[in-house]
Amino acid sequence: MAQTPAAAVPSQLREAPVLADLVAQGSLPPVEERLPVTPLVVEPTEQIGVYGGAWRTAIVGGLDLAWLDRTVAYDYLVRWDPAWEAVIPNIAESWEASADSRTYTFTLREGHKWSDGAPFTVDDILFYAEDVYGNEQLTTGPGANPFTVEKLDELRFAITFEQPNGLFIQNLATTNGSIWTRYPRHYLEQFHEAYNTTDLDQRVAEAGAANWVELFQQVSDAIPGTSTDARFQNLDLPTLYAWKLAEPYGEGTRVRVERNPYYFKVDPEGNQLPYLDEVVFNEVQNNEVLLLQAMNGELDMHVRHINLDSNKAVLAENRESGGYRFFDTVQAIMNHAVVSLNLTHQDPVMREIFQNKDFRIGLSHAINRQEIIDAVFVSQGEPWQAAPRRETPFFSETLAKQYTEYDVDLANEHLDRVLPDKDSDGWRLRPDGERLTVIVEVPSGGASAPVDTMNLVVTYWQQVGVNAQLEPEDRSIFDTRRNANQHDCVVWQGAGGLDVILNPPYYLPFSTRSDYAIPWALWYTKAASPDAEPEEPPEAARRQMELYDELNATSDMAEQEALMKEILVIAEEQFYCMGLVLPAAGYGIVGNAMHNVPAMMPDGFLYPTPGPTNPEQYYVDPQ
Repeated sequence: MAQTPAAAVPSQLREAPVLADLVAQGSLPPVEERLPVTPLVVEPTEQIGVYGGAWRTAIVGGLDLAWLDRTVAYDYLVRWDPAWEAVIPNIAESWEASADSRTYTFTLREGHKWSDGAPFTVDDILFYAEDVYGNEQLTTGPGANPFTVEKLDELRFAITFEQPNGLFIQNLATTNGSIWTRYPRHYLEQFHEAYNTTDLDQRVAEAGAANWVELFQQVSDAIPGTSTDARFQNLDLPTLYAWKLAEPYGEGTRVRVERNPYYFKVDPEGNQLPYLDEVVFNEVQNNEVLLLQAMNGELDMHVRHINLDSNKAVLAENRESGGYRFFDTVQAIMNHAVVSLNLTHQDPVMREIFQNKDFRIGLSHAINRQEIIDAVFVSQGEPWQAAPRRETPFFSETLAKQYTEYDVDLANEHLDRVLPDKDSDGWRLRPDGERLTVIVEVPSGGASAPVDTMNLVVTYWQQVGVNAQLEPEDRSIFDTRRNANQHDCVVWQGAGGLDVILNPPYYLPFSTRSDYAIPWALWYTKAASPDAEPEEPPEAARRQMELYDELNATSDMAEQEALMKEILVIAEEQFYCMGLVLPAAGYGIVGNAMHNVPAMMPDGFLYPTPGPTNPEQYYVDPQ
């Protein structure tokens, strides 16, 4: 993968006034000693910023760690460029991939330091690889593609996988990449049994932990099965991020982070980043309170929870009084709702019906997508199958638009080829003579759009003789039944709009998000599941899996793209699942006093918005 050439490091370095004061007082080393020999130079989106001020934003309830992660914690070995077109160096100054895509060699920045001033070196990488990931008490298993890490010198290390891993670098730029650089060895050794042989039991007791493993998880990382994360709770945990924790999550009504004096980035004039002194996340109880804060101008930049189509009009009306403007987003998802009939149904009669492509085509033609768009999505969006967005090189008009025409006669024509017989009430009968009933499961408790959408869909299906019944249910029940392969039909938003290669579950049986054939996906991934048995898929799906394996065996992006297009051709023919609505262009809000926020950015989980747009170079007008 090509790497963006490093920008020239300015000859003179500068720092925020608050840090300059600390240097003058003798409580902080000069900026030249705090920065790496080759700091990363960040080109501002609009212009060189000014120091000071705060970014006011918010988190919703107790389950919004993702917004903290995306805004102030997107610094990994590598990162996405702002346009989501390439992976570029970050904490790692450079990297090289072997010809077989099994070994990746990274070079760190000389003189890079943690937020407490301790050196960041290859030893920190090894600590994660060997003492955290490699410790059986802290990690559940070696993963599908085990790896080893070799220290080449103080700044260089090599990661070698048992099997080719051509997508490794791209995955490192997603939130998966955070794990490699969030374990400061010099701090965490005191909580690890392999290093602390003197007072570890005492530390466990003082913390009220059950054992050293629980203590280590509390001070270092997310605790499995909870919504906690030590990066936002442990004030003592050193970081490499632009801001370090000042007020922890869960102890008050807000989370606050303040500038890291050892942050490794500068602007083209040599000003150490970040520009902003702090970021303040007020905790609000629900999305309605968050929307009110946005309308009142209490959020300096936000693109989560409030940016719904239904909210745009009221936010637009309050722009002047609230002192904010919109910026555009392109959503990474390709569909508001992907409808997946279970092609591997446990009932062999239902399986036979669902696997008949004519049945799926008929149901698709029975759906009035434009009516859904007008009624549920305030006329925003367009009819769309499970297909990549136009913004990608993978866009296919045929794949996106096939069978989206609303035509009841055509729907009945296809359905009659499969289930021509009906009972006295007009409901279609299964081949065994029983009435066909399709339970459509949808998670409830969040946004109303999925339930509202599928209320209309089941009505359309009933009009062509299919006894469809909507079953809204708690998310935990929804996932339990889906993962156990107990469903007739489930609905979820469509991944793979922009992130086609990394997130393709609706194009081939790729993961347990491939709701139309989870047992096929289990067969492919060889993942152990207590809920469902793997099942060998048919020839077309196996061919897709072979192509995806070839894709993952090369780090050549052009070759990856060509192979993915072959996979999509097969997806078009198979028509595994049906999409309903392509999300329209999205938006976020930004205060008129805040600058260097791009006028447009992707909005996605794997991106992850807004991290790749370099929040460290956002700034606000001086008060």
